[in-house]
Amino acid sequence: MSNKRTRDRIVEEADQLFYQQGFEHTSFAQIAEALGISRGNFYYHFKTKDEILDAVINYRLTRTHAMLEHWEIEGATPLDRIRSFINILVMNQAKIKQHGCPVGTLSMELTKLNHSSREHANKLFTLFRIWLSRQFEQLGHHKHADELAMHLLSLSQGVATLYSAFQDDEFINHEAARIQDWLSAIATQTQTQQEKL
Repeated sequence: MSNKRTRDRIVEEADQLFYQQGFEHTSFAQIAEALGISRGNFYYHFKTKDEILDAVINYRLTRTHAMLEHWEIEGATPLDRIRSFINILVMNQAKIKQHGCPVGTLSMELTKLNHSSREHANKLFTLFRIWLSRQFEQLGHHKHADELAMHLLSLSQGVATLYSAFQDDEFINHEAARIQDWLSAIATQTQTQQEKL
């Protein structure tokens, strides 16, 4: 196996374990054991856990960029694209139920640890914030686009946290539908304002 492929596998496995167990509770040994590689091979690629953390955050940022680009291509309208964001609550329901939101849980853990990489991890939220803000601008809400983006992010994080806490399938489906209704109302409001002009 090539060195690049080994490094990629370490990052992918660390990403899963950090999500499932938390960054603090995941050791080098657990990652190496899960991959079936020697500690020496592991240390060849990463000398510290913080190096792995930065690689995991970059991996998540790359994947998130790709997902947002896919939504841009697939979504015919800004409304369609924003709905794709809301739908990840339901699509990732099983994972959220077990471990919460991967973006939110990592950011919270690093903040509690006062870890130097917390701002790096928060770039994932910033990426969603900027993208959602652009969609709301295209929807016609130029003045309040960022405010709407932050509101939607807070709604999705709140639903994910409570779903993980209460393990209530009906709750997440109901709340996702309510967020979709809120978005429809925002879109209708925009259309009404444009028709008056």
